[in-house]
Amino acid sequence: MGKGETQGMNAVQMATGVALGGLLALGVELILLLLGAAAVSRGILKDSAAPQLTAAACVLGCFAGGLLACARWKSRRLLGGLAAGAVCYLLILAVGLLMSEALALGGQALVELAGCFHRFYNACRIKGEEPALLAARLKLADATRLILKNGLQLLGVDAPEKM
Repeated sequence: MGKGETQGMNAVQMATGVALGGLLALGVELILLLLGAAAVSRGILKDSAAPQLTAAACVLGCFAGGLLACARWKSRRLLGGLAAGAVCYLLILAVGLLMSEALALGGQALVELAGCFHRFYNACRIKGEEPALLAARLKLADATRLILKNGLQLLGVDAPEKM
């Protein structure tokens, strides 16, 4: 098998891992949200637990999807996990738009993005890296900050300047 064929097979395997990871993430999230809704409707959980339940479902779903994507990638596993998170985000966006719950979707999307960045920040150092890598990671961090700031502003939530 030639080098081009091997790279082609790796690309297909990587794309499949990302797609399956995104679908698994969405599936886990939906199952947890349905279980939570059933618990709220039966009085097991209070209505006020809905935001925490939603955040937990998103984090656990993305974690499961990211693990699946990482398992299918031979290298650049963090990129695979982030890509699966992005696929899950796009699937959530599509479902939310189909159900016309754009405002509720915005909150979920921000939780998803914050979780993805948190995993990235724990896995990759920013300070002390080579200048090119440092610049790229700083741009990613700043872009994430700006998206979270603007998204929270659209939802009417104040965000701290720094943590």
